[in-house]
Amino acid sequence: MSIRKALRNVKRQPLSLIFSFVGSLLILFILLTLFNMIFRQLAFESQGFIEACADPSVISSILLTLYTSFLATLIAMIIGTPLAYVLARHDFPGKSVVESIIDVPVIIPHTVAGIALYTFFMRRSAVGMAFSNLGIIFEDSMWGIVVAMLFVSTPFYVNAAREGFQSINPRLERVARTLGASQWKAFYRITLPLAVRHLFSGAVMAWARGISEFGAVIMIAFYPMIIPTLIFYEFTTHGLKGSQPIAVLMILVCFFVFIVLRASARYWGRRK
Repeated sequence: MSIRKALRNVKRQPLSLIFSFVGSLLILFILLTLFNMIFRQLAFESQGFIEACADPSVISSILLTLYTSFLATLIAMIIGTPLAYVLARHDFPGKSVVESIIDVPVIIPHTVAGIALYTFFMRRSAVGMAFSNLGIIFEDSMWGIVVAMLFVSTPFYVNAAREGFQSINPRLERVARTLGASQWKAFYRITLPLAVRHLFSGAVMAWARGISEFGAVIMIAFYPMIIPTLIFYEFTTHGLKGSQPIAVLMILVCFFVFIVLRASARYWGRRK
């Protein structure tokens, strides 16, 4: 599109120009906040950043954060996809209550969520004792981190998956059934492929939410330290000097990961 044509479009759509300007303020707010910290660290305190990149405990914490969030997202997909399908396809008494329950983790303070998770999964509770007998401990363990991330990230996946299933005309499934396909086969061969873009987007958001979780995690599993916990610990013990290099490293890692994920989402969108 030429510059002249773009200017004509702007003249015809002044509201879009105003909205673009207002929206750009939010983009600038995000960019300048992050750029300020990254520039200060890399320009004036690059040695601390290099040390953070070479610190085995930092690398281990980053990998643990990515891995536990992946596990939480995988569990959310396994148990959340059927629930999202039911909510998208059926009306039943109490449906609004179920939808409200799904959104509760987004509403309540995450320290409250952490206390609730701790009292439910601690070793002295019935659930915690049952899992302990199976060799699974939640207090100060990887599984405690996973359940905390699962609790706060599930709404993002379920809501995105439900919207994806709702966007698909149920007549397609009924046609497949009339042609001899079972309900499971119609779901697997027709509905699931058409909804894959929404499922992928929901999984990305759930994974991102798990990575950023802090309040719920520290209540049930301060150790082993994920990146948000490690940054908090370094800030309380060494201030910005100890925490800022790790924070900058995590920003860059997340930025790279999400560029790859967004590119993957566009790929699935073109295949749809």
